[in-house]
Amino acid sequence: MSEKPKKKSANKDAQLILRLDKDERDAFVALCRELDTTAAREIRHFIRKFMKKHADKA
Repeated sequence: MSEKPKKKSANKDAQLILRLDKDERDAFVALCRELDTTAAREIRHFIRKFMKKHADKA
């Protein structure tokens, strides 16, 4: 059997590491799961929205 080729993320070659309380993180991940989304997707959405809101200040 051959291995499936790994999908390459479209231009996602950087990471943002942040520290937060474990209980808060777990609750966020659980809520995302309940809403059929991922924590990463919601964080990316927040960043894009925040940047768009403040685009005139950059």
